[in-house]
Formats: sequence, structure tokens, C-alpha cells
Amino acid sequence: MRLPTGVSEADFKRAIDEFAQVVGKEWVFIDPEDTLLYRDSYSPLWDQPDERQASAAVAPDSTEQVQEIMRICNKYKVPIFAFSTGKNLGYGGSAPIYNGSVVLDLKRMNRIIEINEEKHYAIVEPGVTIFDLYHAIQEKGYRLSMEMMDPAWGSVIGNALDHGCAHTTTYGRDRFHDHCGMDIVLPTGELVSTGMGALPNATNSAEFHYGFGPYLDGIFTQSNFGVVTRMGMQLRPEHEAYRAGIIYVPKFEDLHRLIEIESHCTNSGIANGMTHFGSPVQGPMLGEGMGAMKAFMGRSELMKILHTQGRPDSKKLEIYAKKEKMGFWSALIKFHGPKDVIAAQWDYCRQKFLDIPGAWAEDYGPVVTFPLSKEQEAQLNTPGHAEKVHLGIPSMNRFDFQAQFNEMRSKPGEVSTGHLFFAPVIPKDAQSVLKCQDVFYKAMTDMHIHVQPGHFGRMPMGWFNRSFIYLVPLNVTRVPSVNKKEVEAYKHLIKVAAENGWGEYRTHAIFNDEVMNVYSEHDHALLNLHETIKDALDPNGILAAGKSGIWPKHLAAQRARVRSL
Repeated sequence: MRLPTGVSEADFKRAIDEFAQVVGKEWVFIDPEDTLLYRDSYSPLWDQPDERQASAAVAPDSTEQVQEIMRICNKYKVPIFAFSTGKNLGYGGSAPIYNGSVVLDLKRMNRIIEINEEKHYAIVEPGVTIFDLYHAIQEKGYRLSMEMMDPAWGSVIGNALDHGCAHTTTYGRDRFHDHCGMDIVLPTGELVSTGMGALPNATNSAEFHYGFGPYLDGIFTQSNFGVVTRMGMQLRPEHEAYRAGIIYVPKFEDLHRLIEIESHCTNSGIANGMTHFGSPVQGPMLGEGMGAMKAFMGRSELMKILHTQGRPDSKKLEIYAKKEKMGFWSALIKFHGPKDVIAAQWDYCRQKFLDIPGAWAEDYGPVVTFPLSKEQEAQLNTPGHAEKVHLGIPSMNRFDFQAQFNEMRSKPGEVSTGHLFFAPVIPKDAQSVLKCQDVFYKAMTDMHIHVQPGHFGRMPMGWFNRSFIYLVPLNVTRVPSVNKKEVEAYKHLIKVAAENGWGEYRTHAIFNDEVMNVYSEHDHALLNLHETIKDALDPNGILAAGKSGIWPKHLAAQRARVRSL
């Protein structure tokens, strides 16, 4: 039996027995075969001594049970790590950050407490997945639209708390912006309701965010300050229609105007779906599928131009793009709303983009109207048509693409078993895009990490309309030497990015300390504040030690490590 660090076997057994009295013996897991289910499937530390693993697991069914579990953990100083569904693969999954912690599995708390069609909101528990909420809305026949992430098997609450991104009508905002009101169990076992929920008998906790006094909800995102057991999520009336258009520009230097005009359209609220930028002459856009990737790699003349050290010759690419009518850069623009309105919005945006010399515009797939017919739905996720996620329909399509992409990248004896994404936030302008392409290319080659042809065509993700997220993919395998190399490369990328003023908004669990360390302005003042709050709310330091690089006071050595990295 694995014991949490610093907890005696006798105290651990007492805690396990008391957990069983609260949730039932069948919902406490201590057998190695059971606890192995809580491993991080994408862990680059797989089967290594420092792989993060749980000592036990407990699965409560209610907020009251969560409170009792917290009190027991305080009594015996047992570290505990909470998660909603544990589906955040690539970020650590359900494995605890502090090795040997008990995991608090909230999947049984999967009740949809309310869906209000008239006022457009839902109130859910942490075990409710995107699929669950979507299907409940459909089964009730409600004309509601929900913001969509991918893949959709994750928790509504968990994704929002980790600043997951929306693809549909709230372009530019993470999903936490749609939350309204929370119930939070503090590490001491106390229950707090935020916003209007703090008012007894209030009936609008999912409609008005603030209540009275300081607004505290944000400190419970990406933190270890409490366990959210209930949350309001604001929805929208069902869209009337969806359409998309794609803009192509012919020259390397056109990227500046392309981004500038897109920012004008989206910051004005005229284009209101998530924009996908690309470089057709350097690689397919995310979501175009493996067919497009294989067809692209079959262009032998183009591959000769791209197979080069450093940035490929832009003039040669321009000539090739003109010959093949491909465009050098592209922007896929999306619109949700009444059919006539979005037609006018697309027309306005198209005219703006056509001010770029040589630019051209095309409709991207047919206009989609709601509710969807069976024929319309059957066309989704096929070439030339919208992805389900862009219409607010849950899907696992991204995993299918990622699995095929990983298989294509795998080498003999180094089969990919997952991935890590280094994901820094960069300014939304062409200068920053081109700079980060060069910076990360050099960083990867310096670390002897293979860079795929087309690296310089990999455009940042437009998940947030006023910033870019530049994804750098790294493979995870079951080969320790390969994984060690990838982990070191990831740490190197964190430092290189910080030197250029770029920091991650989200990261894998094993890199929390390294990422928090680079947010060091004013002698780590932000981390100092985090730790002050942590020690006040969690005096015994039991909850999710190390989350976001925040360590409790009794783990002073780990605290010091963050600042010394």
C-alpha cells in the first residue's frame, strides 16, 4: 500500500475507514489495480520513480460528503487532490500533483440541477460533462445553445475552472466567463456560496455574477483554494444560422494586414466565431483532417521548398502558391446569428479583407440553419463543411485527428502514446507570430527535437480574440529516454518563451512550478499573494499541493524550489 508522504500507516488506515463511513466502502479505492486507473495516461514520467500516482481514491456523491472528507483529511493531515472527471489529457489527467495524495473523484456528482430555457442558464455539478448537458438540452427540446470545447467528454465545471476555450458565439473568452455563481467547499470543510448565492432564498444566482462585496470567484480557477461542487453556466438562445468564409492572401508580408483586419472584425463583434488562421502553402489548418495532411505532404515540389534548415524561402513559396492558387496565408471567419444578419456581417468582413491587394474570398461550406436536419448533421466533420464543435455540438473528433497525427509522427520503437502541448500566450500581431516561429524553431533544434516540415506555417490558435496561443507539440511515448528529452525540451521552451515576454496560460501538471516561476515580476509578488491566500484558507495544506506552483507552508522546500528554478 502506497502511503501519502508524512502520514503514518495507522493514521492513513483511520482516514480510509472514516472515508468509507461517509461515502460507503464501495466508493473508497485502495487496491493498486484500482488506484492505477487514476494514472495520467499521457504522463511523460510513465513507470519512472517520480511519476505522479495516487495512494487511494474516494468518490463522494454530494457536497455534504465532500465537506466531511475535507474534515477527515484535516484531522489526519492527509493530502488530497480533487478533479471533476479527470479528462484533461495532456495536462495531467486525474493524477495528483503531489505524489501519493488521495484523489477526490467527483464524477458521481453528475446532477444537472436546473436548465432554464426562458432565462438561458443551467446549474450543474462537477461530474456533468459537455455531452451530458448537451443531451439533456436536446432531450427536453429546449432551443438553447451552449459553448463548446473539444473533446467534449470533459466536465463543464472542470473545463471552465481551467480556462478552457469556447469555439462558438463567445469568441475571445474562456468558458469561465460563462459561469455565474458557485458553491465551494473550502479545505477546512466550510461551504461558501458566491455572488447572489450568498443571499438566503435568492433565486437569481445564475443570472447576476457579483452579489455584494469583493468578487472572489476567480481565485478558485486553476487554484488549490477550494473544491467547486456546483456552478451556474449561462447559455444562449439557439442560433438561427451559421456560416463561414475563408480569406486568402498571396504574399508573405500580407500577414500583417490579414491579422489587423481580422482583429477589427472580431473586436467589433461583427465576426463572432473562433477564427482559424493558416498558411495553405505550408500546411493544412487544424481540423482539416488527415486526408488534407496526406495530400499536402504528397506535393513533392512543395516538400522540396519546405525541407530546409530554418524558414523556407518566402519568394519560392509565393510563386508556388500563385501557380497552385493556394494563397500564402488564410483566415477562416465564422458567424452565428439570424441568417440575413450573418450574411451582411460576412459581406462587411469580406469587403474589408479584399482591400489587401490580390486577396480573394470564398464561402466555406453551406449556410447551416437550426434546428439541424439529419442530412445537415451527417455532413458535419467532413471536408468542406463545418465541424460539430463550431456549431455547439459535442464531438470527439479532435482525438481521432490527434491519434492519426501521432501515428504519422511515430518512429520505430517510439510509438506515440500521447502528447504535450507547450502553449504560450503571444501578442496578436504578425511580428509576434513570425518571431515566435523563429524562436521556437531554434529552441527545438537546439534541444535536438525533430521539427516537422511546415513548422513555419503552423499558425497560432485564435481561441482568444485579443491574443494568440502558439502550440508547440511534443510526443509522449513509453520510452524513458525519449520522454526525458521531451521533458527537458518543454522546460527549455518555458524559459525561452519567458525571455521573450511570453508565458503559458495552462500547462501539464509536472511543469506547474516551472511556469509559475517565470511569472516573477516584483520578486514573485503574485506567487507570494497566492501562498498568503493558500495558508489562510488551507492552514493544514491538505488540498492539491503544488497546483499552479502554489505550495502550502509545511512544504517549505517545494516553495523554495519554485523561486530557484
